[in-house]
Amino acid sequence: MWSYHPDLLAKPVPRYTSYPTAMEFAEDVGAGAYLDALDRVEAATPVSIYVHIPFCDQICWYCGCNTGAAGRKQRLADYLAALQSEIAIVAKRLGGRGRVRRIAFGGGSPNAIAPVELVRLLDLAQTLFDAHHPEISIELDPRGFSSEWALVLAAVRVGRVSLGVQAFAPHIQQAIGRIQPLSHIERVVASLRLRGIDAINFDLMYGLPGQALADLEATLDETIRLAPSRIALFGYAHLPDMIPRQRRIDASDLPDMKRRFEQADLGYRRLTEAGYVPVGFDHFALPRDPLAIAADEGRVNRNFQGFTEDDAPVLIGLGASAVSLFPDLIVQNEKKAGHYRDIVMEGRVASVRGVRRNADQQRRARHISDLLCNHRAHLDASERAAAQGVLIEYEKRGLIEWEGTDLVICNRGLPYARHVAAEFDRIRGRLASATIANL
Repeated sequence: MWSYHPDLLAKPVPRYTSYPTAMEFAEDVGAGAYLDALDRVEAATPVSIYVHIPFCDQICWYCGCNTGAAGRKQRLADYLAALQSEIAIVAKRLGGRGRVRRIAFGGGSPNAIAPVELVRLLDLAQTLFDAHHPEISIELDPRGFSSEWALVLAAVRVGRVSLGVQAFAPHIQQAIGRIQPLSHIERVVASLRLRGIDAINFDLMYGLPGQALADLEATLDETIRLAPSRIALFGYAHLPDMIPRQRRIDASDLPDMKRRFEQADLGYRRLTEAGYVPVGFDHFALPRDPLAIAADEGRVNRNFQGFTEDDAPVLIGLGASAVSLFPDLIVQNEKKAGHYRDIVMEGRVASVRGVRRNADQQRRARHISDLLCNHRAHLDASERAAAQGVLIEYEKRGLIEWEGTDLVICNRGLPYARHVAAEFDRIRGRLASATIANL
């Protein structure tokens, strides 16, 4: 079992879907930097594309995503027109350079748009970019799934579908504003598999209002029975001051820190006992899944979509709030869908904030990513000397160990992976003054 150290858990740390984090993005790094980065993409550079659909048919109370109600048809149509324009603008800037290997649709709920609109977006992207038979994935809200969607996804060769399941207990679904019976999830999974889509992900959550250990275990039992190829088990973050919709959740009914820890521990034990391979600190995959294979080979990466086997050095984000990643740059599009639409329809790229990454930041980013993804960071002698003193308390508690100059997070230390990684954060960590840019 994992060891419980409330003093460490009490310290808030980022999820590090990027480094530097979004908190460090500034408005002086935007469209110009993004265009320059696109110009530096070489002909054979592997590229991944992320397309953001910031709409949902129903808004769940717990959700922290950039999304809004899809009820106004004209607003949705205007957004899709702008998205098509952005695809054309970015593709023209690349001029055929870059090899698009993956296209992912996220949100929001991409199935808040009509299936035919997804087909149009995919056709446009594959026509304008150098994209020959890319791997295509999509996030879906099971409540808006239909047999038409199953047929369309199979027709356009979608290979992976992520389903927002969260929890199966009816009283928890009621408490978070997301009613979707187990029987409906079963039908969605069966429909996808009938159409040959076997790579199915489940997103689950712990730390939800009224959620007892027995509730989580029952959800895990049903999940294991349905056998999705990947599972993400996220801890709910209650931030009602930042996310107004969360004010509908009864905070007095949320599990405390110790119960959350027990739930995360239960999830890890139940899923690994069922044969899932743990990836990072909150993902799990069946042994035959490419993510599990990447974990075994130490090839896992992390970006705004979570833990992934995708190793493309360039990620192009399209749509409102989408983030683009380059080796020396992170840049984000305008968050508000209306403002995003206005910018793009003027023929401009929508990048409005970001951060450049110098040599020191790139090395810190690699250490943080390696610790979170592979639980090991390769340091040089001077880095180890600096880190060993800072991390001595983690070492005394058996959470980390050293193999030569390699910093290794032990199995019992997995719940503290982000805390260990945060020590390499120039802003938040105690290694801020260390010189680690020995490139």
